[in-house]
Amino acid sequence: MLRSLIKTASALALSAGVLSAPALAEDHAEDHKSEGTGPALWQLSDDDTTIYLFGTIHILPEGETWYDDRISSAFDASEELVFEVDMDDMESAGVEMAARAALPEGQTLRSLMNEEDLAQYEAALQGIGIPAEALDPVEPWVATITLGMVPLLQAGYQPDQGVEMVLRERGEDKTRTALETMDEQISLFDTLLMDAQLAMLDATVEGIDDVVTSIETMKAEWLGGDAEELGALMNDELDNPELYQRLLLDRNRNWVDWIETRLEQPGTVFIAVGAGHLAGTGSVQDILAERGYSVERVAH
Repeated sequence: MLRSLIKTASALALSAGVLSAPALAEDHAEDHKSEGTGPALWQLSDDDTTIYLFGTIHILPEGETWYDDRISSAFDASEELVFEVDMDDMESAGVEMAARAALPEGQTLRSLMNEEDLAQYEAALQGIGIPAEALDPVEPWVATITLGMVPLLQAGYQPDQGVEMVLRERGEDKTRTALETMDEQISLFDTLLMDAQLAMLDATVEGIDDVVTSIETMKAEWLGGDAEELGALMNDELDNPELYQRLLLDRNRNWVDWIETRLEQPGTVFIAVGAGHLAGTGSVQDILAERGYSVERVAH
């Protein structure tokens, strides 16, 4: 069972989608004015290169309609499709994640927790039907990902309906590129200090009852095209400075470096990354603007 949980988690969460989906504050759950119908799409260009930026949700229920004419036109015009990681290599990702997930021999995940956190953790596991001992052999970051995933799977969200998986199937004839390696994505979590990992797990446990409501609200913002509100939902509660720097800012800067290099070559490129990276302070667009690039939203 443990290996199955790790494999499922690796297929979905290496790009931090679930870790960027904390329980929603009440003010974020209120009605809002949408900027348009359909997910936001951006574009930057020079004389011979066009790059589209599309924010994704990594896991969706079956039957969601989001692939509209704007997205289709940009996607069809692109010769190169770029994801956060190699979407063709999920099997090896699960193997590598499992290999790096283990705690030292003689140590268990529950032994690392204080009495209060342990009681909440065991109650959360019971609530989603996972035996208390199931995740004992793994580091806290793996348990965090698993606890973020299972409620979504139980609610009917499906890995193969995530935006990247759909685009991957539609883009079989395109050159495919990854912004990060699997090792880099796993290292985002595996190299966190243990205290930070335990804090991340505790926050996930405390918000586990709201996971489905949270992503439903984010999905509504995403489908409605309200990128700023979506960015607030995804990133505002990422208030740990180390996690904010590691999971968002550093990666966004690295991706902008990649974009700058890619602009030196002709062609049309479609970049699909988690929507939280394309909204709010420190977004990819913010960093591009700081470096003198003009990024325009593609109109509905």
